[in-house]
Amino acid sequence: MSDTAVETPNVMVMNQLPSSEIVGESPLHHADLASAAATKNEGGVHLRENALQGFLTLRLNPENKDLLASANAVLGLELPTKPLSSVTEGATTARWMSPDEWLISVPGEAAFDLETAFQEKVDGHFSLVNSSGGVTTLVVSGEHVVEMLKKSVPYDFHISEFPAGKVVSTLFAKSSAVIRRLDEQAFELIIRRSFADYIWLWIQDASREYGLVIKND
Repeated sequence: MSDTAVETPNVMVMNQLPSSEIVGESPLHHADLASAAATKNEGGVHLRENALQGFLTLRLNPENKDLLASANAVLGLELPTKPLSSVTEGATTARWMSPDEWLISVPGEAAFDLETAFQEKVDGHFSLVNSSGGVTTLVVSGEHVVEMLKKSVPYDFHISEFPAGKVVSTLFAKSSAVIRRLDEQAFELIIRRSFADYIWLWIQDASREYGLVIKND
């Protein structure tokens, strides 16, 4: 055995995309939702996965008006400052999570471009973390979607209490979800990748009495 010490460099490489040889897959890839979508077209609850979206968590002080304006310019929208609200412009959505935190979604690899733009164009104290690989999005809708959600979430989904555009971070069964109402009978669920299979199975069971339709569009 040699007593000679060997130094191993510890290098953190930033601003790199994964190799194009790496194929991104939804955490529900194994469920083959595309095939399930072809088997049934009638039911009271509809489910569609928006897989492989880009997600970033942005934190900054909204009282710093110059910083807020710079962030808004890069995002192409005005960050919502009203609690539990959201703003959408084109394919970009910003969700209010706390007084100094927003969850941003963009199409796929646009998350990397958005990170780069923030680094180049926004001066000041902020944090922008790419969490794209850790979550996926389900859209649930239909005549009985609210009844299904009432089995899953301890929240009042009446339209007067939960209007379109409202966002909450809450329990979903024994997991959690960020829920945004899209319209009277449609909701977006942002869920952790590690709980995607559990929530998929839960929704199947909670929708059984209404009929579950898988959408692939």
